[in-house]
Amino acid sequence: MTSRATPPSRIALLTFPGIRAFDVSVITEVWGVDRTDRGVPAFELRRVAVDRTPVPMRGGLTLTPDRTLNWLGDTGTGTAPELIVIPGLDDHLTPAPPQILDALREAHIRGTPIAALCGGAFTLAQAGLLDGRRAITHWNLTELLRTHHPHVTVIPDALFIEDDNIWTSAGTAAGIDLCLHLVRTTHGAEAAAAIARSMVTAPFRTGTQAQFIEHPTPRADRDADTLASVREYALTHLDEPLTVNDLAARAGMSPRSFARHFAATTGTTPQRWLITQRLAAAQKLLERTDHPIPEVARRAGFGSEVTMRQHFATHLSTSPRDYRAAFRHQHQHQHQHPSARTEPAPEPQPAGSSPIAR
Repeated sequence: MTSRATPPSRIALLTFPGIRAFDVSVITEVWGVDRTDRGVPAFELRRVAVDRTPVPMRGGLTLTPDRTLNWLGDTGTGTAPELIVIPGLDDHLTPAPPQILDALREAHIRGTPIAALCGGAFTLAQAGLLDGRRAITHWNLTELLRTHHPHVTVIPDALFIEDDNIWTSAGTAAGIDLCLHLVRTTHGAEAAAAIARSMVTAPFRTGTQAQFIEHPTPRADRDADTLASVREYALTHLDEPLTVNDLAARAGMSPRSFARHFAATTGTTPQRWLITQRLAAAQKLLERTDHPIPEVARRAGFGSEVTMRQHFATHLSTSPRDYRAAFRHQHQHQHQHPSARTEPAPEPQPAGSSPIAR
């Protein structure tokens, strides 16, 4: 008997004059392309505006809405969006239409997750949804956000951050990071990785946007990442009890010098980088294999199930067993190739599992 596929996940792309075409393209590329033939869940991306009037964007582009704001509150029929995404703005002080701000407040009260890319944080701030909450925007806009919205706790160096079901991201490429993270947390690492491969980008990046802020650095650090081979070695030996001292010795540096150079090139510490790599490996093993939990912990390099469980609780707010159960239940209703659950080991990933600053 053929199982029935689950309904598409519904995502609302909120539009109004002044939104950035780049961010619209990112949102559309992540959720608006059919990749079900590669095991990615079906998504229903709708362009939502005050009315059906085409929305102008910079460069002579226009975007035609296919839903009005009424769709955001269509909870009675069970067809309302499960996520609202707000693009950034060309002019970061562009006032959003009052109807847009009202709709965002009402959506938050209903419990709908809301995500804003880059300068989209200013739209959330206009709605008052960031007052008393943590938020992030492009590093070059943090002071502007603080000045115009002093009740927002602006985090200066994260790639993206969540507070009370509201997500904000740093500039430009960090919007891609946030969109892929939202896919990963809802549909699993495999779905996010498939989308990332299609977009030719990393499934996730470690570090913070501090690494992109202009400041003097040695020319050698700018021109080449001398630690790339060390990270590549670590990725292919995650099941071994690697320590920072081990990696420093492989780089021919003292542990202190190694940690300093590592942070300069990645934006994070060697220890945190190792943990996020191991979390990513464990997630894939839980999704794609039937290995017992202790074996998953061993292969991912955690050493023990207890240690892995502690890191899952800290970084993913779940347990390894619950993580596996949630995605196995979901995959029972999706048409995927059997090998997606039977491969014996995870593919190494170039970055950590969650760049949220805590």
